[in-house]
Amino acid sequence: MAGHFPPAAELTTSGRPVLIPNEIECSILSSVDLECDELPSFPLLKSGIIILTTHRIVWISDSTNSAVAVPLAAVNHILSSKKSIKSMFASPRVRFQVSVPSGGISRSAVITIVIRGKGDHEVFVSKFWENWRARAWENDDNNKDSSSSSASGPTSTGSGGLYSSEGTVRMVGVAGILRKEQEMWENTDKSLQEAFQDLNALMSKAKEMVMLAEKMRQKLLAGTNSQSGSTNDDEVASKEEIQDWLLSVGIISPVTKESAGALYHQQLSRQDK
Repeated sequence: MAGHFPPAAELTTSGRPVLIPNEIECSILSSVDLECDELPSFPLLKSGIIILTTHRIVWISDSTNSAVAVPLAAVNHILSSKKSIKSMFASPRVRFQVSVPSGGISRSAVITIVIRGKGDHEVFVSKFWENWRARAWENDDNNKDSSSSSASGPTSTGSGGLYSSEGTVRMVGVAGILRKEQEMWENTDKSLQEAFQDLNALMSKAKEMVMLAEKMRQKLLAGTNSQSGSTNDDEVASKEEIQDWLLSVGIISPVTKESAGALYHQQLSRQDK
C-alpha cells in the first residue's frame, strides 16, 4: 500500500537512527521538510533532521520521537535542479523520483527535500548522487545470497531403531544415561570456557579504551602546541588516525564535522555503537 510509504525508521533512546548492517552516515542537515504532492497519503513531514546514509534517507522529527526512511534502492532518478533568479532567494530543493508499491504494482512519485536550514546542501546533493550510484545495498544482498548457499547442504533425518542418523550405535539403558550425563558435563565445561574467554576479551577491550583515551589526549595536546605550524596534510593524517582508533573500538559510523556540520556536537553527544 502507498500509505505505508515512506516506512517508519527505528530510533535509539537518544533519538539517533538504528543503522542496518554495513550502513554508514554520510551527511546531516537540519530544518528540512519532505514533500510529495503526487501521493495523497504522504505524511506531513515538516522541520526535521535529515540523515543521508549509504543505504537510506532518514528523516527525524524535531518535535516527536518519530522517523521515516526512504531506501535508496527505491530511488529511480535524482532530478537536476533548475537555476533561476527565483531559486537564488528560495530555500534549496532536492527532487528525486521513487518507485512506490501500490496494489501489487509500482507507481512513480517525486519527493522534494526542502532545505530551510543553513547546512551545505551542495555537499548533501553530491553525497546523494555518490551513494545512489554506489548501490551499497546490492553488495549486502549478494553477501546474504552467498551465505545462504554455503550454509545450505544435504540434510538427513533421524530414524528410530538401533542406529542414529549419523550411523553410530544408539546408547540405550544405563549406558545411554551415563553417556548423556557425560555429554552434558562436557557442554557445560565448554560453555564456561567460552564465557571466560568473552570476559577476557571484554577486559582487553577496556584496556584498549583507556589507551585510546590517552592517545587522543596526547594528540590533542600536541595539536594545540603546534597549531600555528600545522599543515593540511597533517590535519588529514590526524583525522585518518582518529578514524582508525574509533573503528578499532567498534564505532563503525562515527559522527564527523564533515557529515554533521553545524549539528556536529549535538549528534556526537548521541553517538552510540
